Amino acid sequence: MESEKRKILIVDDDNFLLDMYALKFSQNSFEVHAVSGGVKSLEELKNGLKPDVILMDIIMPEMDGFETLQKIKKENLAENSIKIILSNKGQKEDIDRGKDLGVAGYIIKANSTPGEVIEQVKEILNSKTKE
Repeated sequence: MESEKRKILIVDDDNFLLDMYALKFSQNSFEVHAVSGGVKSLEELKNGLKPDVILMDIIMPEMDGFETLQKIKKENLAENSIKIILSNKGQKEDIDRGKDLGVAGYIIKANSTPGEVIEQVKEILNSKTKE
């Protein structure tokens, strides 16, 4: 499994962060699909994208990350994907809400360097694939 590229869908409305994480994950053997917002992520999933991981921001225009995750769950899109929230919102109620939506991890952007984010995503992926 380690040799084949894992697909990651990165959803964030900040194009600078989107580009930076896309580059960093692609340098770490991920096949990257980066979209700027919840609506676009739903379109990608409906068009057949089956990512191993969905890295979701929360605060976005049009549709926030929680709403996007609810729709993904409700419509059974990406049911085998591991969902991880990457956000600056780190209040307990936000983390709990993420857990209720089935996210496997919650990473606070402000507390993590891009390298640490990648390591945390890999750790979550490895722990979930062993289950």
